[in-house]
Amino acid sequence: MRLVLSWLKEFVDIDASADDVAGRLGLRGFEVASVEALAGGDAVIDFEITANRPDCLSVLGLAREVATAFDRPLRLPSTDADARVRLAELPVARADGVRVTIEDEELCPRYAALVADVSLGPSPAWLAARLEAAGVRPISTIVDVTNYVNLEIGQPMHAFDAARIAGGEIRVRRAKPGETITTLDGVDRKLDPDMLVIADRDRAQAIAGVMGGAASEVSASTTRVVFESAYFKATSVRRTSKRLGLKTEASTRFERGADIGAQVTAIQRATALMERLGAGRPAGSIVDVFPRPRPAVALHLRRDRLARLLGAAVPDGDTERILRGLGLGVARAADGWDVVAPTFRVDLLREVDLIEEVGRHYGFDSLEPRFPPLTELAPPPDARVARDQLVRRLLMPAGLSEAITFGFIEAKAAELFADGAIRVANPLSGKFDTLRPSLLPGLVDAVAHNRRHGRRDVRLFEVGTRFAAAGETRSVGVAWTGAATIDHWSGAAREVDFFDVKGIAEHMAAAFRVAVRFEPSRAPYLVAGQAAAIVVADGAERGAPLGLAGVLAPNVADARGLPRQDRVCVAELDLDLLDRARAIASDAAVPLARHPFVVRDLSIVVAETLPAEIIRGTILTAGGRLPAPLVASTFFDRYQGTGVPEGAVSVSVRLTFQAPDRTLTDAEVNQSVDKVLAALVREHGAIQR
Repeated sequence: MRLVLSWLKEFVDIDASADDVAGRLGLRGFEVASVEALAGGDAVIDFEITANRPDCLSVLGLAREVATAFDRPLRLPSTDADARVRLAELPVARADGVRVTIEDEELCPRYAALVADVSLGPSPAWLAARLEAAGVRPISTIVDVTNYVNLEIGQPMHAFDAARIAGGEIRVRRAKPGETITTLDGVDRKLDPDMLVIADRDRAQAIAGVMGGAASEVSASTTRVVFESAYFKATSVRRTSKRLGLKTEASTRFERGADIGAQVTAIQRATALMERLGAGRPAGSIVDVFPRPRPAVALHLRRDRLARLLGAAVPDGDTERILRGLGLGVARAADGWDVVAPTFRVDLLREVDLIEEVGRHYGFDSLEPRFPPLTELAPPPDARVARDQLVRRLLMPAGLSEAITFGFIEAKAAELFADGAIRVANPLSGKFDTLRPSLLPGLVDAVAHNRRHGRRDVRLFEVGTRFAAAGETRSVGVAWTGAATIDHWSGAAREVDFFDVKGIAEHMAAAFRVAVRFEPSRAPYLVAGQAAAIVVADGAERGAPLGLAGVLAPNVADARGLPRQDRVCVAELDLDLLDRARAIASDAAVPLARHPFVVRDLSIVVAETLPAEIIRGTILTAGGRLPAPLVASTFFDRYQGTGVPEGAVSVSVRLTFQAPDRTLTDAEVNQSVDKVLAALVREHGAIQR
């Protein structure tokens, strides 16, 4: 909002520079973008107005703040003929000169209009200069008057050429299916049925709250106009403006929340300006269609609550001065004040909003810093915080860096990793139109970003929320490309492979004391044969799918902008399930076994499509019925080539036996090895080498 200093001083009698005004409001929560000196000693202050203060998108709104900050009276619009800030004394009628019908009272609760005979021409220098200083291009007296009123009191207005309004009728309705309109910028726009329009008897003449139509534009030949001053629902204007890609001074104000009490005042002010410029006179009364007037918002401010939240006892006189200075109705009560919020303060809805207003103008710098009194114990921290911290402590020492990606992603990225992703109804852009069903799309894109910037080895993880129709879950995702080991004089670095991310998953599961098993996965975004589903192997959650690990499919990597030669390994685990499946184990020390262990190596030939995890499962199942207890089984070799049939593979497994109460004999160990081999032959047709 560009505030012209001379314009401001018409409402507040202050002898202050632009820097003084900017500094005083800056201490009261207003962000000052710039202060610019103009010719003749005038100046412009550019304020960044937050979305919750639409009343300050006007000279009058900022003048209230300045008057309160400087403790000066506010000069409101009056009927004083000598005052520049004055209103026209006009009667209000239900119908006079133009018929107004509101067909959708939800989207347009109030519509005021006035017919006026006009004579168009250029605006005087003082008005044109003031508009230009505020960032608005002067056009003609009538158009400039509507723009001037918009900037001055924050109520957007529009002027129709009355001769082009068919039937002398204004109808506020929703657009018809397939209806179009050519707006003032010369663009043909197709309207949706949920968009509100201002129409005459035959067709739409304006997009409500956004822009007028070219068909009823005021031109040099115009001799009679219909002034419009209405209130439109903020969400309706915001939705229409966004869909049409059309941002205007009017839509900026309406979509934040206009003042439903300012419509008639705006027409009165426009009439006073028009008469002062000699540009026209009203041809009748103001038509004000307001079917259901809204009651003022009544609030109660407690004295002790004010002191408790601010940490200081504000004198009653200062509290009342501040609230009245801001235009609020104030009446004393036994424990504080009964306050009536004016219609232009759409942000005042709760007691705490009043406390903020008092604090702003009393001066936050005047409040003594102190800790608030504790009236109850703080709630215990969310257990998931400690769990997520544990995950970070596990993965960062493993050489991975934490990434934080967006919860919104583009649909084509989500479709690569999951079916049925949840689309966003009103996305910020096409890049953020879907809720992520997995952490992997964001991590893969982060890897691609790093690779495009020349980084070869990228190891990322993320702890975050993923979304599905069934609800939200927390997970941890990993994406790794490049070297698995660092360069060393003892040998060259090795490229990351499936077993590296599999090891990360095992490391995580072990830290949570959850037994897992790995099964072949057919996930379409992973390379077949280098993808595993991670399943809970024991406990109450036995058989539940915990996650996936594998090598990213080349077509997916290519679609996300990764170099074709890159091998990207990924993994994702469901942290909520990992938490539920966590085993409660004793932290007591376990003494080392007193009796020696015995190791036997067993080499077998099996089908090359048989996963090693299945073989391990068979061995462990057989191990529960052996004379010599089996305490460990480890694969240490895999061979294909001479001596091994086509389609088969030779694997070698090391079996470790140990009894807690005795030294094992060779006979017991040999018998146990034979039983393991027999189980492998029976279940998988294994052949011993």
